[in-house]
Amino acid sequence: MKITDLLTKETIILDLQSATKMEVLNELIETLAKAGKLHDKEAFKEAILARESQSTTGIGEGIAIPHAKTNAVKQSAIAFGRSKAGIDFESLDGKPSHLFFMIAASEGVHNAHLETLSRLSTLLMDQEFRKKIESANSAEEIIEIINEKEKENEEESEQIDSKKGKILAVTACPTGIAHTYMAADALKTKAKELGVDIKVETNGSSGVKNKLTPEEIEETDAIIVAADKQVEMDRFDGKHVIEVPVAQAIRQPKELIERALKKDAPIYKASGKETNSAFQRGERKGFYKHLMNGVSNMLPFVVGGGILIAISFIFGIKAFDPNDPSYHPIAEALMTIGKENAFKLMIPVLAGFIAMSIADRPGFAPGMVGGFLAANGEAGFLGGLIAGFLAGYLVVLLKRIFQVLPQSLEGIKPVLLYPLFGILITGFIMMYVVNDPVKAINDGLKAWLEGLGTGNLVLLGLILGGMMAVDMGGPINKAAFTFGLAMIDAGNYAPHAAIMAGGMVPPLGLAIATTLFKKKFTKAEREAGKTCYIMGATFITEGAIPFASADPGRVIPSIIVGSAIAGALTMVFGIGLSAPHGGIFVIPFISGSPWLYVLAILIGSFVTALMVGFLKKEVKE
Repeated sequence: MKITDLLTKETIILDLQSATKMEVLNELIETLAKAGKLHDKEAFKEAILARESQSTTGIGEGIAIPHAKTNAVKQSAIAFGRSKAGIDFESLDGKPSHLFFMIAASEGVHNAHLETLSRLSTLLMDQEFRKKIESANSAEEIIEIINEKEKENEEESEQIDSKKGKILAVTACPTGIAHTYMAADALKTKAKELGVDIKVETNGSSGVKNKLTPEEIEETDAIIVAADKQVEMDRFDGKHVIEVPVAQAIRQPKELIERALKKDAPIYKASGKETNSAFQRGERKGFYKHLMNGVSNMLPFVVGGGILIAISFIFGIKAFDPNDPSYHPIAEALMTIGKENAFKLMIPVLAGFIAMSIADRPGFAPGMVGGFLAANGEAGFLGGLIAGFLAGYLVVLLKRIFQVLPQSLEGIKPVLLYPLFGILITGFIMMYVVNDPVKAINDGLKAWLEGLGTGNLVLLGLILGGMMAVDMGGPINKAAFTFGLAMIDAGNYAPHAAIMAGGMVPPLGLAIATTLFKKKFTKAEREAGKTCYIMGATFITEGAIPFASADPGRVIPSIIVGSAIAGALTMVFGIGLSAPHGGIFVIPFISGSPWLYVLAILIGSFVTALMVGFLKKEVKE
């Protein structure tokens, strides 16, 4: 499939009328909609903005490639717009963008489409190609230029002098449509200029392409891993490996290649293959990454189970109990599914995925069993955390120990030795060392929370609510969120009510501020503010990040104060929440008054909005 099967005359704008980033996005989206490429224009716009909130798609060199893969797209397509004056698209190099390619990929898109979309990204790394696009006088000429370039690439047979050395690379970005392939092409183009032999493996939406073979890895001098998501790393054991974000390969391919040629990188130690590899691997990934791997995989169980439990309370607080006068069989079924099954799985899943993050697949079974023992031993959430890290590092140690076994026994390690000894040792330690002390800690914490007076509860709500706004999805936010999960597991639902209120306030407060104080925000910020209403209502605190990044000195204190007030008010109003997510969707199922909970969130949001409106100065477009 050719690029021009997706980019047609109907989706080309030779002279954009836009002056801001948001206007460019709107103009290109409208072009796709008029060409009949979208099912739902607004849903596609939300997907595009969600991608932009992660990181800018203005990659520099005058290019921006906004993109989204969503079922709001009827037919995969590319829209192109050109601005000779240039538009500030928050590009990586800080310079205006002139060429805008908006990629719209449908959820059911075939690999051929994805490869075509990705091929466009690689073409744009060619400076001469970009100049031709910039000077084209018609849509037909642009299509002809692209077709000629594709034909040239197909016919080109690279002859690379490998005397300077041979290196390998892996590129990967979260969406796998643009940056993955742009990084690959930047590395290949620069390697060709330098006379260096290079092979690049891409981990894109259509799967792994150009996969590195064991023989190539064995022969190479060094490996560049430019990735913003997890890629297979153990195969690089014993090699010099440079690990950088994918954007760095796009911006600095020459520096990375020169580092690789000089072997200016640490030797990668894969788990179980070197004496110190286990701990080096752990340091590379870090405690936070392992924890978040467990929490993110556990959340569906907590959310689903928590909401089912909350719904059961509609029939009566004790309606699930057959001995209670308010008994209802549906309430009993909801409680059985939610609490007795989904909730009981959350701690084993937490521990299993923490262990898997540390030790890969061999850690999963010992982690699950350790988590199950923690749950049954009433060690709770804290016991699950301990079980996950214990099982993970134990399996890493077992890999080290079993290195001495003959090569002929390599096949039985993952199916027999690791699960047998991992489950056995983890189980014994959890049963006889961990569970009882941790249960005592949990009981003490629960008693302390239940014994707190109103003043102390308000202080706790103030702290937890404020923590949610400090880094808007970062480690401090996640620390508060994880504490709330532990309290839900312990049967104390008040802390998480404060946490969710605190997490909803930053985007909601900024959305209100953009509505009330329009002169204090640019047109692009006002457009983003509309999206923040949705993000705030659905508990996506990250919606505030673009505003905080643009003006941290005024925005961050404002959202912290508003979130802290909302968290404190939930404690004053006696609100409890058994589901850790859902935003407005779980408010009807809280314990306490839903109206007071909404009031707490609105008060915090308006405090944020008023502070931002008071602190910010008027802007001129």
